[in-house]
Amino acid sequence: MTEERSPKKQEVIETEVSLGTVHPAALEPYRVRLFVEDEIVNDAEITIGVNHRGIERIMEGLPVEKANALTEKVCGICSNAHIWNSVLVAEKGLGIEVPERANYIRIIMEELERLHSHLLYLAHGSEVLGQETFSMRAFYLRETSMELLRMIGGNRVQYGASIIGGVRPRCELNDMRIQKIAEGMDFIEEGTLKFADRFVSDPMIMSRITGVGKISQKQAKKLEVTGPSLRATGLAQDLRTTMKEYEPFDFDVITQDDGDVKSNILLRVLEIPESIKIIRQAIKDIPNGSITNRSWEMFDCDHIKSYIEVPRGTLYHSYAIDDGRVRGSIIRTPSMSNIGAMQHACIGNHITDAQLCIVQCDPCFTCTDRAIEIINR
Repeated sequence: MTEERSPKKQEVIETEVSLGTVHPAALEPYRVRLFVEDEIVNDAEITIGVNHRGIERIMEGLPVEKANALTEKVCGICSNAHIWNSVLVAEKGLGIEVPERANYIRIIMEELERLHSHLLYLAHGSEVLGQETFSMRAFYLRETSMELLRMIGGNRVQYGASIIGGVRPRCELNDMRIQKIAEGMDFIEEGTLKFADRFVSDPMIMSRITGVGKISQKQAKKLEVTGPSLRATGLAQDLRTTMKEYEPFDFDVITQDDGDVKSNILLRVLEIPESIKIIRQAIKDIPNGSITNRSWEMFDCDHIKSYIEVPRGTLYHSYAIDDGRVRGSIIRTPSMSNIGAMQHACIGNHITDAQLCIVQCDPCFTCTDRAIEIINR
């Protein structure tokens, strides 16, 4: 009689793969811990803190207008959004009316910034996919929006356009500048359509991005995802539809349904024509009049809050004014919410797709990198 042998137990070992803080496919320093079993990601952890600069602490006690200017240093991609929202805080607290023409210029600046941000996203995403040609094409299109921002604001990265009560005199739009903007919109729209047509026609790219990094709408709500990453799950939520600054403009809120890398990429491609539509309306219907209201007085006020829609989602600024100086500044960027989605998107995917799952949410870790934790010992 032969002795029966029990089946040998298979031991499963989970391996941790740590990437960063400097990663060849990342624009900013951060650390990713991937917990992998048989090359499939079971869990992920993203840690920031390497690039902390303490901007909110530096703002404490600064005169309001100087503090507003400092907020541009939070992010080199959405610098206009930060100074605009910081200025909106003061304008709401002080009850300042902004000239209509100034508001139109602010909207043009913000939508040009959305164009350059989305095109940067497409360029960086193509680079992560290993598609250098598509990456360079997107950067080539982005250059037009960067040059238009330079023409209006005087710089390519930090424009200093918004001030309390309006925009700076150097940002005034004459006929020549309006014509340049119109020509730039034609160029970007035509180039984006060609880019999208070539991109979605490539079977290797589409097979690589379809179904990868999928996030359900239910999970996105639970993680409080914001911006395009939320709209890529099918939820039509765009703060611009509730902002009074955007009331004169007609545009569609773009959504995609699958919540994967493909949906995130296509959504941003389709949002580019909507931004162009807004800019064209603004330059066509821009009202006459002043671009700055300086007839206001500074006074003390409690914390004022302002929310606006920026390229990555909802941006929050808040501070109080005491003797003309900023107190208790708080800045919350979209990536602070979206980090949870980046981590969740990695789970269940192959380790080689982890970085692609992260960048699909268009992370901006440097502008998020301001929070500090105080530990009492």
